[in-house]
Amino acid sequence: MDVDSIHSEIAFRFSRSSGPGGQHAQKSSTRVEALFDVEESSGLTAAERRRVLEKLGPVVRSIAQDERSQLRNRELATDRIVEQLRQAVKVQRKRRPTKPTAASKERRLDEKKRRGQTKQLRREPDD
Repeated sequence: MDVDSIHSEIAFRFSRSSGPGGQHAQKSSTRVEALFDVEESSGLTAAERRRVLEKLGPVVRSIAQDERSQLRNRELATDRIVEQLRQAVKVQRKRRPTKPTAASKERRLDEKKRRGQTKQLRREPDD
């Protein structure tokens, strides 16, 4: 995955941010929506593209309106898209089922015996 190429392929849309913020928020277009077209990307290999399409679909979208600055929101949205792509490109290893070791079985049984003794001590004595 070529991160520099991906950064250049991200398209941005700007709009006014929602929520409180007074005159600054009402007049500035600080909300950023970043869009990344997976099918048209040259920064992904064929295998990576297939994985991303499978997990995220043809367009990856991220919205940032956390900061007052459009530039900072742009950076946040870009970082979020790159992180989504990194997660989607990762190959998940298959889980190999294992059995508990003899020592772990022994520890579990010892703990059960100890708990049982503790509970037995809490009982009222038999008369």
